[in-house]
Amino acid sequence: MDILDPTDTDRAVELFRRDGFVVIADALNDEQVEILAQGCNDVVADILALDQDRSGNRGSHRYSFGGCSLTRSQLHRPEWQMLLDIPIVTKIVTAIFESPNYVLRAASGDFCLPGAVEYQPLHSDVSDWRGAAATPFSAFHDPRRHVSVRDLPCPYVCVNFLPQDVTRFNGPTRQIPGTQHSRAPIPSLANEPEWMRLSTVCPAPAGAIMVRDVRAWHGGTPNISDAMRAIPNLEFYAPWFREPIVPGISYGDYKKLSEHAQRLVRHCVADSSETLVTGATLRAP
Repeated sequence: MDILDPTDTDRAVELFRRDGFVVIADALNDEQVEILAQGCNDVVADILALDQDRSGNRGSHRYSFGGCSLTRSQLHRPEWQMLLDIPIVTKIVTAIFESPNYVLRAASGDFCLPGAVEYQPLHSDVSDWRGAAATPFSAFHDPRRHVSVRDLPCPYVCVNFLPQDVTRFNGPTRQIPGTQHSRAPIPSLANEPEWMRLSTVCPAPAGAIMVRDVRAWHGGTPNISDAMRAIPNLEFYAPWFREPIVPGISYGDYKKLSEHAQRLVRHCVADSSETLVTGATLRAP
């Protein structure tokens, strides 16, 4: 796996479009890594206080930061707000979309604890329209059934931030290269070939980012270390793509952001007359 320098944007876009993901080192400095790690620890403590059995909401000992938030996001947290102004993120996402006019979907991510001994099934984070009865968060639909979301340019980018080293022991994400355009059925755990199980994004250093086309097949792996592995994220819609967005930041906090960050989160802001209710939950509403 190539881990790129922040200056190599052209190569990063090339690998992203080929493989469906790319890793870039040194996106965060030491101070930012420490701030983000502490923010993750604080959120995790609130979540685990509700789950003494460590049942998780993405499998045993495995959790979604968004799925464990009443707003489906952690955008109300200053540690995630900090990530909106990381220069290499702006540079790489702008290059991928070939436009600065993308918007934030949510600030989320996931974490797994020691004891997450099962593989998470491979999955994709976006799909063609499935209807409101299945999920409120799907949008793309071709009534002629000629075009799938997988035939499009990348509609939706996730940037995961690493507040700790990711190793082969602490639950690295496995990414299946080149599957972002595949219409083949995603294999079940029982049918997944060994090479896919071993296709893990590691080792990767703290402070790096993993930039993903969310259509690419991916899944969690066992955490057999003695520490939590967290990968908080920012999720961005292409300028031409939208699915429903849940407000994740109060109007008062929005006004404190930089001009650049305000532009990114403009669709995620609660009305100035509303009180944004935040907090931990095991099942987002």
